Amino acid sequence: MPATASARPALNWPLMENNILREDLDALIRYLQQPEPMLTQSAQVRTFEEEWSKWLGVRHSVFVNSGSSANLITMCALRELRGPGEVIVPTLTWVSDIASVLQAGFTPVFVDIDPHTLGMDVDQVLAKTGPNTRAVFLTHILGYNGVNQKLLDGLKAKNIPLIEDVCESHGATFRGKKCGSMGWASNFSFYYAHHMSTIEGGMISTNDPVLYQTLRMFRSHGMVREANDPVFKEDWIRRHPDLNPDFIFAFPSYNVRSTELNAVLGRSQLPRLDANNQARTRNLEAFLGGLDDKKFRTDFAVEGSSNYAFTLVIREPDPAYRDRVQAAMREAKVEHRRGTSGGGNELRQPYLRRLLPEEYKKYPKVDHVHFYGYYIGNYPSLPLSRIKDLTAFLNSI
Repeated sequence: MPATASARPALNWPLMENNILREDLDALIRYLQQPEPMLTQSAQVRTFEEEWSKWLGVRHSVFVNSGSSANLITMCALRELRGPGEVIVPTLTWVSDIASVLQAGFTPVFVDIDPHTLGMDVDQVLAKTGPNTRAVFLTHILGYNGVNQKLLDGLKAKNIPLIEDVCESHGATFRGKKCGSMGWASNFSFYYAHHMSTIEGGMISTNDPVLYQTLRMFRSHGMVREANDPVFKEDWIRRHPDLNPDFIFAFPSYNVRSTELNAVLGRSQLPRLDANNQARTRNLEAFLGGLDDKKFRTDFAVEGSSNYAFTLVIREPDPAYRDRVQAAMREAKVEHRRGTSGGGNELRQPYLRRLLPEEYKKYPKVDHVHFYGYYIGNYPSLPLSRIKDLTAFLNSI
């Protein structure tokens, strides 16, 4: 017999815990105890960018103040270098992905999800590409790899850039390559709830030298002096002899710089990221393996995954059962987010309903996750016994 609600224990399960450790704070204190520590963007930021690029396997990285800012200036750079047009986007993602596409003046073209990865349906992506497609902006959802060879080959054949949002999937891989190293550009977030944290912060990575210089300028008011390629910089100076070389503003841009303090935290955390990811993968496998697959989906594409959250999707569309699951999790103090990434079908949000009033009705797979999908916290310090308690609790509902 299923346990009654009153018999279920309080699990006290937060979305994240211990993501900034004492050793990170001590590193920050040591830095601040220098006689005159630099606080604004300087050597620590540059070193963090270099260390991150080496870890990811790319040539260049640009540290910014959030993953959302990474999205924003990546889209601005795309518009500058490729011109206006359409960007193919997910229906399941964080709001800043779609917002950045709109803010840069692109037209978003939506696709449904692949239920096994929660990422974009690759066949729909390739079917919707055309002469006006400027990029495919793919989100690797909750640690699952969202690319396959068909997508990579199809975009390469059409000369369409892939932009990877890896804000939720640090360390996920496809065929041995890290997600974020396969596209024209990739965006990461270091928000507290993610795989590693600089409190707030984000990174953009690329192998394209022109994009790299463009991003450096977009990060800081569009100033040419932010470029670090002398030839690239000199070309701008030569074309504008009437301007002070220190104050040439190439683009109407933003200030999305981060600080030395955030970079110190990032440098402290990066060396343990791989080990933490291995623990999270072990945890996810234990979670999915312990769930009742008659009640919940367990057939996710876990190969190469790097999940900072447990994916809980009710198998059948049953509103009454969904409500019981939610009520039981609340009572047991299991913190959760319905709809998984970004709250579910982004097209149901007011800002998109104003632009595309009926579009949300066309995507049934993401709608199932919208109404019957959740994520629950997954962190490296979890003992397997706690995960067993969690799955037993969920199965009892």
